[in-house]
Amino acid sequence: MHSLRHRGPDWNGIVVEENDDGTTNVLAHERLAIVDVLSGNQPLYDDEKEICLTINGEVYNHIELKNLISEDILKNLKSHSDCAVIPNLYKIYKEKVPSMLYGIFAGVISDTKNNTFFAFRDPIGICPLYIGYAADGSIWFASEFKALKYDCIRYVSFPPGHYYLNNNNRGEFVRYFSPTWWDLKSPIPNNKADLEQIRLHLERSVLKRLMGDVPFGVLLSGGLDSSIVAAIIAKHLKSLNRGSHTDSQIGSHIDHNNCAPLSNSNDAIGPNKLKSFSIGLNNSPDLKAAREVANFLGSNHTEFHFTVEEGVDSLHDVIYHIETYDITTIRASTPMYILSRLIKSSCVKMVLSGEGADEIFGGYLYFHKAPNREEFHRELQRKVHDLHIYDVLRANKSTMAFGIEARVPFLDLELLELVMNIDPQEKMCTNNRIEKDILRKAFSGYLPDHILYRQKEQFSDGVGYNWIDGLKEYADKKISNTQFSRAPFLFPYNTPKTKEAYLYRCIFSECFPEQCAQESVPEGPSIACSTSKAVEWDKTFKENADQSGRSVLGVHTNCKQFEDVKVMHILSDEDRNFM
Repeated sequence: MHSLRHRGPDWNGIVVEENDDGTTNVLAHERLAIVDVLSGNQPLYDDEKEICLTINGEVYNHIELKNLISEDILKNLKSHSDCAVIPNLYKIYKEKVPSMLYGIFAGVISDTKNNTFFAFRDPIGICPLYIGYAADGSIWFASEFKALKYDCIRYVSFPPGHYYLNNNNRGEFVRYFSPTWWDLKSPIPNNKADLEQIRLHLERSVLKRLMGDVPFGVLLSGGLDSSIVAAIIAKHLKSLNRGSHTDSQIGSHIDHNNCAPLSNSNDAIGPNKLKSFSIGLNNSPDLKAAREVANFLGSNHTEFHFTVEEGVDSLHDVIYHIETYDITTIRASTPMYILSRLIKSSCVKMVLSGEGADEIFGGYLYFHKAPNREEFHRELQRKVHDLHIYDVLRANKSTMAFGIEARVPFLDLELLELVMNIDPQEKMCTNNRIEKDILRKAFSGYLPDHILYRQKEQFSDGVGYNWIDGLKEYADKKISNTQFSRAPFLFPYNTPKTKEAYLYRCIFSECFPEQCAQESVPEGPSIACSTSKAVEWDKTFKENADQSGRSVLGVHTNCKQFEDVKVMHILSDEDRNFM
């Protein structure tokens, strides 16, 4: 448990369950208290203490789910947390429970009455979960595989959208989440983009994720995605400060009963005023853009600066916490890790961020090279499939290293169902359109145009162009040519192609020498966050060893819309009064 203490510094609990067949189930939990801070400790039981649950996550429809439980049982619940209803639900609905939960989660249930245990993970894999196999035949689960390395001979990532039911010492994975858009062989969608529905669905998603009893904030890079999230929250908070909370302001179909009230602790900086945080090297593009967005929205903004040297000094800790040696992930995780450490001192325990938008709208610069609508859509599907080993892994583990929970409204299931069924032709960067054009149009008026149409920057680029260059220079000095020549022999799987990659792999192997850990990162080339399939789209992709977004050159040279808004630096009164 100690190896996961950083994820749940507020409380820890452990339960030993003896089954009738002589087997034992042990459930342990490290709690980060966000909902029902005082009485939401885990593990959680049903009313008869036959079902025991430990879970990491947030269930946004918990009020609706409580309507499925009898009043007598509800009265006796010892916790009012969002997850407290799950043990009693499991008694009734068994393995149907994961598909009933609307939120993010990774959990394990012990059922002593039936001598079984049941593990499950949210559809996208936003909450991390790993399964380990010990030499004595026991099965282990943990939020990070560092907790399994000493007890298990093998461990792997628990597949998102699946549950694992162990019955009579036999277990199997079952997929419970299988919408049409998930299938790589499904027909290419042809639905027109409904900008109003995109706006309403994202607004609803953001407001759902404000559920909690602790101070919250937003990670504001100044890019499109985080700026839209911040704008939605700022608009909502302003309506609360005015004493109004009307459907026309936040979307007519939002269930207000499931949007928990904001913590009074936010009043320390003014009545319901948004806290925003950004990080970058001095004079970085992100810092400048985030500052401008924060000024426009009127948020209480905190700006952190870091140096290349501070980033390099953090590499070992970053790789240990995020548990990967993927180059792009480490580049982006390091400033996020440093930012989370600094946010911790402000007493904020939950933040919202913009992860996921690029995967569902085709926002990465390499999408400009997609040869046709089918290839574009298949790449979107592949990117969503892989989120749990890249972007959401980074967002979760970088922040949870300091006991901060990151929530990602762009990966809401209702929003995914809407956006992933839009004709990919409407998302493609054709006819002089900038990437994520329909998202920008859907939120026209929420932000000034020159912010709304800011060019895509990968987070590792946006924090400062010297950051990536500095990492490369450090690796070149740290790793000799002789050392690098040994890469194929030391690392036959996923052999590092650059000295930077070699450096990260050495640090990772020091932390996690097990072969199963080495195999946790997929093989294959990448460019600007692409999958290996998309590298085939352009000859220059195959020839470029630089994985950053800067490798995709010239994509905006023919985009008149982008060139027009680039020069807009003066906000009109109409812009400023959008709320």
